[in-house]
Amino acid sequence: MEQHPVLAAVDLGSNSFRLQVARVEEEQIYMLDGLREPVRLASGLTADNYLDEAACQRALEALARFAERLRGLPPEAVRVVGTNSLRVAKNAAVFIAQAEKILGFPIEVIAGREEARLIYMGVAHGLPQSDEQLLVMDIGGGSTEFIIGHGLTPLKLESLHMGCVSFSSRYFPEGKVTRSNLLRAELAARCELQNIVADYKGQWQKAIGSSGTAKAIAEILELNGFSKSGITREGLDILRGHLLRVGDVHKLNLLGLRPDRIPALAGGFVIMYAAFDELGITSMQLGLSALREGVLYDLWGRFHNNDMRDVTVQHFERRYHVDSRQVVRVANLSNMLARQFFGAYANPAALQVLGWVAHLHGVGIRVAHSGYHKHTAYILANADMPGFSKKEQNRLSLLALAHRGSLKKLQDQLTGREDCLLAMSLRLAALFYRNRSDVLLPDLKADFNGTKYALAMDADWLLQNPLTEAALQEDVKQWKSLGIVLQITRQ
Repeated sequence: MEQHPVLAAVDLGSNSFRLQVARVEEEQIYMLDGLREPVRLASGLTADNYLDEAACQRALEALARFAERLRGLPPEAVRVVGTNSLRVAKNAAVFIAQAEKILGFPIEVIAGREEARLIYMGVAHGLPQSDEQLLVMDIGGGSTEFIIGHGLTPLKLESLHMGCVSFSSRYFPEGKVTRSNLLRAELAARCELQNIVADYKGQWQKAIGSSGTAKAIAEILELNGFSKSGITREGLDILRGHLLRVGDVHKLNLLGLRPDRIPALAGGFVIMYAAFDELGITSMQLGLSALREGVLYDLWGRFHNNDMRDVTVQHFERRYHVDSRQVVRVANLSNMLARQFFGAYANPAALQVLGWVAHLHGVGIRVAHSGYHKHTAYILANADMPGFSKKEQNRLSLLALAHRGSLKKLQDQLTGREDCLLAMSLRLAALFYRNRSDVLLPDLKADFNGTKYALAMDADWLLQNPLTEAALQEDVKQWKSLGIVLQITRQ
C-alpha cells in the first residue's frame, strides 16, 4: 500500500468531534495540527434513539470546518470513525450520508471493543516504556471504555454503555445536582461496572485516564487544591461534596472548569467516582493521547505491513480451524478472476477485501456444514473483529453469504458493481474447487464489458467435468435472478 507523508484522523465522538493531522517520518508519527468541536451529539439522542435536527446541524457545521482542513489529502490518508452515538442512533445512516457528502471522506462506525483497542493504541504510544500492567479508562459522551494492557498490547477490552453526556442528560437535567439524583446516577454506573469487575479488579498496577473528561476532572482537582497530582480518591470525595453544596453545575466557580465542559461534568464525574469505587482505583494519571492518535497509528500500520485487519483474519483462520489449503486455492483463483474482470481498473482495496473474505469464507463450517455460508455471514457481521469497522464487517458478511447457494435472497443487497464483481469472482473460485482438492484447471479467461460477465474455457475440459459444467450453468441462472448476465463460452 502506498505510503503518505501526512495522515489525518477524525473522531466523531458523542461529546466532541476531533481532528488530528500528523506527519510521518520513517517509523515515527509527529502531530501537526488538531481541532476540537464540542458537538455533544449524545445530547441530541431522543428517548427512542433518533438524532434530533439540532444535534445533526451542529455536527454538519463542525464537519464543514474539518473539510477545509482535510482538503487535498488523499482518501487513503484519512480515516474517520464514529463511536457510540452513531452506533445506537436509528437514523445514523441518513446522517452519515449527509456527513460524508460535506466531509468528503467515508465514515466508519466502529464497535465498542474496536474503539477500546484504538484508544489503548493511542494511549500506549504516548507513554514511556514500562513493565507495569495498565488500566486505561476513557469516558466518552455515550460510552466508557476500559482496557487492560501491557506495553503496546491490549489484553482485555470492554465498552460500557454509559457516558458523560448521556448520564448528565438522564440524571442531571438542567445541571441540577441533588443527593437523590447523584445517588441514582452512581448506582446506575456501579451496576454497569459490575459487568467487568471480576475480570478487571486487581489485574493492573497503574491507572491511566484518557480524553477530555479525565483531563477536565484532573485539572479541576489540581488547580483547586483537591489533589496534588492527577485524579485521587480523596480529591473526588472533595469535589463530590462541593457539587452537592452548590447544587447546580452552572453555578460552580472552580478553577480549570471550561464553559464547554460544564454541561457534561456531573455525568462524567459520577462515572469516574463509581469506577474508583468498583475497581479499587486510588489514583489515576493522565494519558496524553486517545482515540484519534490510536486511529493514526492504526492507519500508519496499514502502510507498514502491520495491518490489524490482516492479524484478525489470521486469528479467525486459527480459531475456526479453517482448511488452509482450500482457502489458498480459492483466494488465488478469485484474485486472478477479479483482476481479469476489473481489467485496467483493478482496485487494490477491493482486491484486499476479496482476499480477506476468501480466507474467511469457510469459518461457518465449524458451526454446521449445511448452509455454512449463512453461518459464516452471521459470524463476520457480529463477531468482534479488531481493525474492522462495522461497515467493513457487513461487506465481508455480504460477500460470504453470496459465495454459494441462492442469490435471489440478495436482490436488494448485492447492488454495487464492485461487490457484484467480487462476489462473482469468489463464487466461481469456490465452485471450481468445490471438491476441496487440487484440480488441474483449464486456462480461464474472464471479462466484464460493463454490462455482461463472460468466462471462456476449454470445451474438452468441460466435457470431462460434467459436474462443474452443470454447476456453472446453474450459476448462470442464479445471476440472471439478479438481472446480471454471466456467459460461459467454450473454446
